[in-house]
Amino acid sequence: MELYKLTAQQIQKLLRSRQVSCLEVTKSVIARIEETEPNIHAYIATTFEQAMEQAIRVDEKILRGEELPPLAGIPVAIKDNICTKSIPTTCASKIINGFKPAYDATVIERLKKANMVIIGKTNMDEFAMGSSTENSAFGPTHNPWDLQRAPGGSSGGSAAVVASCEATLAIGSDTGGSIRQPASFCGVVGMKPTYGLISRYGLIAFASSLDQIGPLSKDVRDCALLLNVLAGYDPKDSTSINIDLPDYTKFLTTDIAGMKIGIPKEYFCEGLDPGVEKRIQESIAVFSGLGAECVDISLPHTKYAIAVYYILATSEASSNLARYDGVQYGYRAEEAENLLDMYRLTRSNGFGAEVKRRIMLGTYALSSGYYDAYYLQAQRVRTLIKNDFEEGFKKCDIILTPTSPTVAFKLGEKIDDPLKMYISDIFTISANLAGIPGISVPCGLSDGLPVGLQLLGPVFGEGKILQAAYSYEVGTDLCVCPIA
Repeated sequence: MELYKLTAQQIQKLLRSRQVSCLEVTKSVIARIEETEPNIHAYIATTFEQAMEQAIRVDEKILRGEELPPLAGIPVAIKDNICTKSIPTTCASKIINGFKPAYDATVIERLKKANMVIIGKTNMDEFAMGSSTENSAFGPTHNPWDLQRAPGGSSGGSAAVVASCEATLAIGSDTGGSIRQPASFCGVVGMKPTYGLISRYGLIAFASSLDQIGPLSKDVRDCALLLNVLAGYDPKDSTSINIDLPDYTKFLTTDIAGMKIGIPKEYFCEGLDPGVEKRIQESIAVFSGLGAECVDISLPHTKYAIAVYYILATSEASSNLARYDGVQYGYRAEEAENLLDMYRLTRSNGFGAEVKRRIMLGTYALSSGYYDAYYLQAQRVRTLIKNDFEEGFKKCDIILTPTSPTVAFKLGEKIDDPLKMYISDIFTISANLAGIPGISVPCGLSDGLPVGLQLLGPVFGEGKILQAAYSYEVGTDLCVCPIA
């Protein structure tokens, strides 16, 4: 039995019945990484020794008959912008290469409390700025479906390790689609929760009002199980929301009769690949066949989302990344003759081209004389986009869209054309601007590559989109990662 191929729930049953040990599962995943990683390049760092120690501790608890959390012993990979105590956290950037945090992010504390086995840190676009995982100081990650193609970004490493079975589960971050778009490209499940549902404490910031941590998995049930671990109030995060949380696995039923699913006309537009649109239209028919009512809705300010996002996100990035100056930690240019030279050379040499581009865009938008015309106006339009969703959810329970307008594109195809790259996120960005949850699930293939179906819900509507996603998964058997 190739244990690395199994879902978390399948491994869970084997561990509980003592048919396999946690150490056997961990060694199986490690062997898979050693076999596959030279081609995929999805990890920046691996933690095999620590992982095996964690696995042994879980096995000892099982032998003692201790009652363990549902995901105890399950291997999980971590995006490298999430702080891990004493383990390098680089954001895939030269400027903090070698940085070892003195503390764990809250989500890491939750994973450890759940007795999960942390297997390594995954590659990403530098500081989460990108849609292809090509903007990494450590080189690009390759899509397991086709090594000549991008896995999406910025959580491309996390999506790729799940798709290639180099981890059972993974966590990423989503600022404008950075979990959902890679999930779509790699044929796995990825969720961006409601803003404030999962603590951002220990997540190295890109755009603080948009960033959100979330799970990636092989199927919808595993996604719900990992969401149970990650979600919860954290007083260390000022944006964390203190609410009573459900067990998200309780929503995994196949009864969606009468559920209203909104189909926004603005998401079926010029630039949507015909093969992708065909799969999405087939998915709409599947939901209708399952008893859901599909209704047409309008989100009229969608056309402004890209412009709004790339003003607000870059402005926040300009502020957040000002701390990387070569003074306190991280990379420092040694050839500088004075303090100003040191600042200039450190940031010029330490940041990659895309990060520098976004810092400059954000600095310009915030500068005197332009703040009102750009940043303030973008905030106003963001409110209109949020209002569109609130009005839309008065007519439906959830909203269905494509996750990405295309399947995975070739490595190098868009790296020299920022506008083409930015448009890759056209269907995911609005959810971040509105702070609502979204999930991407596989819905078939186009030209032999995965297509992602996106389901969006109202604030704290994770249960509704999980229910719909699970019903679709069971009804089609398309949400099973076939790479291994």
